Amino acid sequence: MQFSSFSISRLPRIIFGSGRINEVPGLAAGYGQTALLITGKHSFCSTPRWPSFTGSLEAKGMHWLHVTVSGEPSPELVDQTVSRFRSEAIDVVIAIGGGSVLDAAKAIAGLLPHGNSVMDHLEGVGKNITYRGPSKPFIAVPTTAGTGSEATKNAVLSERGPEGFKKSFRDECLIPEYAVIDPDLLASCPRELVAADGMDAFTQLLESFVSLKANPFIDALAWSGMSAFKDGFFAAWEGTEPTAGQGRAAMAYAALLSGITLAQVGLGSVHGLAPPLGAYFPIPHGVVCGTLVAAATDINIQAMLARSPDNPALPKYAQVGRLLTGQTEMDDSEARISLISLLTEWSEKLQLPRLSNYGITETDFPLIVANSRGSSMQTNPIILTDDEISTLLVRRL
Repeated sequence: MQFSSFSISRLPRIIFGSGRINEVPGLAAGYGQTALLITGKHSFCSTPRWPSFTGSLEAKGMHWLHVTVSGEPSPELVDQTVSRFRSEAIDVVIAIGGGSVLDAAKAIAGLLPHGNSVMDHLEGVGKNITYRGPSKPFIAVPTTAGTGSEATKNAVLSERGPEGFKKSFRDECLIPEYAVIDPDLLASCPRELVAADGMDAFTQLLESFVSLKANPFIDALAWSGMSAFKDGFFAAWEGTEPTAGQGRAAMAYAALLSGITLAQVGLGSVHGLAPPLGAYFPIPHGVVCGTLVAAATDINIQAMLARSPDNPALPKYAQVGRLLTGQTEMDDSEARISLISLLTEWSEKLQLPRLSNYGITETDFPLIVANSRGSSMQTNPIILTDDEISTLLVRRL
């Protein structure tokens, strides 16, 4: 094994396991008396867990305020929430929800001490002002298993439309103090959300594993996450107990590791395409990942075989093919072909929509391709040409 230099950025303190959401009120009370709770509209606060959770906060002597996030968060939502609650002397921000909720809360916690607009710091579209912190203490509690936002420094914000964008407010000060992962919270996820979020987590693990910045430390985490995905994803998706409960735990673990790995070494072409697709069209992020990952993997492999046959990502793709199929005796070429075949089969089995379902046509490709070369595309294992990226899109149109 080759060991080159690498560095690992700060991680949250991680609390994982069934029922561990019950520890959050005690953790929050350690920061003060006033909490801002940020949730989705229905995913948590319409369940019996909500009165139990807020009652536990009150039993700890805490006063709480509440705001909900619906859909992917916008800069306007962040700025309005900061303005609304800045005078409330918030001591801790607690987010309980999916990736959009956690991203919004991350940005809100970061700006509550300062009161300025998030557009001052948003990469590529803002004023490019360096964020220096501090952030309000932030506790992240995911209720889905997809983005891994509980482990990252990124708050992804979107404006949708012809002039839209999907960009990150990014700084290590924004990393949660605690990531509390309770697999029981995934039980209310609808099947289509399990499919999209699960494929998001898997794509993040695969792209991290073959990233240009990959290193042995992160490879081990990505491999562990992909192994958990293999063991648990379809049990969680099918939803038959008791295997569904075991599957949810595996997927919560895989999603957490996907957040850790992406934050350390970056991603690849699927996540390079996700921002323009999500900004210009009403396509959920998880659907982008699930519908593109097979074609993207094939395009990457063919490009490397043609232009970079010694690329270290080629044997890595083969390793993943053997892992997911269980066919350990296959040679590298057979394993890569089997990986692409399996990923294609998953896309069909999960009934992941094609791009055309969201109004995307070939006339949109130049705009999408031109805006796909952000930070994720920079760590793809090979630089893809515009034609290769367009071919990738055509395959899932």
